[in-house]
Amino acid sequence: MGFEFRLTSILIQMPLVAACGILRNVKKDLILGESFTVEKPDLTGVRAEVAAYIEYLEGELEKNSRPKSSRSSGASTVSEPTEPETTVQVITISQNGMIKRTPRHLYARQKRAGMGVFELDLPEDDRPAKIIVADEQSELIALTNFARVYKIPVSDIHSGAVRAKGAPLADLYRRFGMHEKEHVVTYLAGSGNQIAILTEKGYAITRNKNFLKNGAILYDVNSIQPPMAACWSTGQDELFVGTKRGLAIRFSTKQVSSKGSSAIRIDAGDELLGIAAVEPDGGVLLVSDDGRGTIRLMEGFRPNKSPGGGGKVALKAENMVGMATADPADDIFIASGLSKMIRFNAGDIPAKTGAVQGVHLMSLRADEVSAVGIAKL
Repeated sequence: MGFEFRLTSILIQMPLVAACGILRNVKKDLILGESFTVEKPDLTGVRAEVAAYIEYLEGELEKNSRPKSSRSSGASTVSEPTEPETTVQVITISQNGMIKRTPRHLYARQKRAGMGVFELDLPEDDRPAKIIVADEQSELIALTNFARVYKIPVSDIHSGAVRAKGAPLADLYRRFGMHEKEHVVTYLAGSGNQIAILTEKGYAITRNKNFLKNGAILYDVNSIQPPMAACWSTGQDELFVGTKRGLAIRFSTKQVSSKGSSAIRIDAGDELLGIAAVEPDGGVLLVSDDGRGTIRLMEGFRPNKSPGGGGKVALKAENMVGMATADPADDIFIASGLSKMIRFNAGDIPAKTGAVQGVHLMSLRADEVSAVGIAKL
C-alpha cells in the first residue's frame, strides 16, 4: 500500500506541535511498511527556524526509512548510552540573559556531525551564548566589565530538563548589588593556581587565585581596559589567544607582567575571541560558526618568544566562534542559534598540526553555532 506525502508543503503551514504529530504518524506508517514520496517545495521566505525544523523532520523520515541494521551508522544517531547519573551540570546562558542548568547525564552522546537535540527554550529573538560545565556543589566565577569577581553557587542556578525554559540571570545578580552599568562578561568553572584575563583591546593580565574573593576588583579598568575573556592557568603553562578571523598567538604565561602585557596585535576588521591555557603537547578546540572545527595541536603551532605579536592562522575560518583547551577524553558541547545542542567525544575530531578548515562537528541547516563548552571527564 503506497501513497504520496508532501511533507514540507504541509509543515510550512502548521505549528511545530502539529508537525510533531505528523512525524509520529509517519513513524507509525513506516513501521507498517507504507512508502513515501517526499517532494520538497521552495522554502524561500519561510522563517529560518521553521525551515530548520522541517529539514530535521525530513532527516528523521530518512533515518527511520532505512533498514534497522543500518540505522546505527548515521552520524546523527546516539553512539553511546546515557552516562551514569552525575552531579555535573551543563549550564546554558542566553544572549538576552536567561540561564538554566541540566545534569550532564541527561545529554546522550552522539557521533560527531549529528544534528543535536533541542535545548534551552528561548524566544525567537534570543539564542544560547555560553555553555559552562560545572559540578552542582561548586561555584562559578563571574567576572564583570569592572574586573570585579562574583561567586555564584551552581546549586542556586535554575534547574530544568534538557528542553526547558531558563530563569533570568538578574535574579542571581540581585544579591550582589551590582552597579547599574556593570555586567558579567565571562564565567569560569573549575579551579587553577591563577586566572589569566584577556582585555577588550588585547592585553593579558594574570592574578593569583587568592585574589578571587567575592566582590574583589582584580585591577583598575580605567588604566588597563575592561576584561572580555578569562581562563584558569597553572602559571607554568602557555597562553593561546584567538581572534574571530581564526588567527592566534601562543606565548609563555610567565612573560605576562602583573600590570598587563599586550597579548596580540589585532588586524583591521578582526575581533578578539578568547584565551586558553595550553601545554606544549596539548591542543585547542577551534570552532567556526558554520559548524566546522578542529583540535589544533600545539606541536604544530610555534610559540612566540614574547606576547604582543601578530596572529598566525590557527583555523581557516571567516568567523571563529568558539575555542577551548581540549583533550581526547573530553566531551564537546556545541549549541546553535536555534537552541540545538550536541554532545560528542573530542576523540572523534581529527587533531591537526596545521591550519585547516576542519571537519563537520554539527549538522546545521539554516542555523549557525552560537556557543561551545568542554566537559572534563
